[in-house]
Amino acid sequence: MISGTSMSCPHLSGIAALIKSAHPDWSPAVIKSAIMTSADLMNLGNNLIEDQTLQPANVFATGSGHVNPSKATDPGLVYDIQPEEYIPYLCGLNYTNQQVEIIVNRAVNCSEISSIPEAQLNYPSISVFLGSTNQTYLRTVTNVGEANSVYTVQIDPPRGIDLSVEPNTLQFSAVNQKVTYNVTFSRSASARSKSIVQGFFTWTSAKYSVRSPIVVFIQ
Repeated sequence: MISGTSMSCPHLSGIAALIKSAHPDWSPAVIKSAIMTSADLMNLGNNLIEDQTLQPANVFATGSGHVNPSKATDPGLVYDIQPEEYIPYLCGLNYTNQQVEIIVNRAVNCSEISSIPEAQLNYPSISVFLGSTNQTYLRTVTNVGEANSVYTVQIDPPRGIDLSVEPNTLQFSAVNQKVTYNVTFSRSASARSKSIVQGFFTWTSAKYSVRSPIVVFIQ
């Protein structure tokens, strides 16, 4: 009652309002991205966040981590999503036309739309169901930090997964510049079928660290 969603909701609502006041032009997706990619994985004792059994918590318990408001107001890179981008996403989830229309409040015909797989939505984290076939997804980041900056990727892959990010360096010359990269998932020899594994990849510059959680359901 005092440590779960009942408390996280007002805390995060206040933090979102704080970020919006600092950046009035930021969309809800950008604000959420800033909160997620700047979150802390360590607790105040500089140890991994623990679950109720006092063991390191997994991504389903922590999400992106513990929110850090000061970092979230200056995240470096963000993942934006425009409202119309949710329509091919919802169609890709196999919602009916009527169900999608209720959400977007206008007529939709999914048969006339190029739907996208769930993991293709430009979200700060990635969750995939991985079989024997490699999967590649696109992500687009927007530079909201220093105009001239270079980011390199650091990968902490899920166990049993070969993860590659191309390109592995992102260069920016202006604020609000957008750059797209690919993330490819493939099974390694050590992959265990019917298991769930987690990891991260992080874009780092001289000033910023922008982390994306990963969950892979190995089929």
